[in-house]
This record gives sequence, structure tokens and C-alpha cells, in this order.
Amino acid sequence: MLALRLPADLEARLDALARKTGRTKSYYAREAIVEYIDDLEDLYLAQKRYALIEKGKSKTLSLAEVEAQLAVDG
Repeated sequence: MLALRLPADLEARLDALARKTGRTKSYYAREAIVEYIDDLEDLYLAQKRYALIEKGKSKTLSLAEVEAQLAVDG
């Protein structure tokens, strides 16, 4: 169970959308989270990877290097 407070204008937009489409506000909140969570996970993974590169604990690979490594591992 998740409860959250939305700004009044966003709540009004969500209410209007739910009424117009016959869906629930929960449906749209869930859909928005599902759509956005992949992007957030990718962003945090990229930031973590970049931090390792900056600290010299990892290196940047070219596409050819990645493809070669995948061919060996695959």
C-alpha cells in the first residue's frame, strides 16, 4: 500500500483524467510509476558507473570492446 500527497493542481488533473476515461486514479498513478521506474533505475546505474570511472575504479569501454567481451562470455 502506498499513500502520497499530490499538489492540488496535479490532483485535479488526475481526477479529471480518471473521470473522463472511467479508470481509477490509482490506475494512472501505477502506470506512471511503472513507466518512470525503468528510467530512474537506468539513471542511478549510470551515475554509479560514472562515479566509479571518475575514481579510477572502472574504465570506459568502446562498443567494439563490449561486443568482443560479450562474444567471449556468451
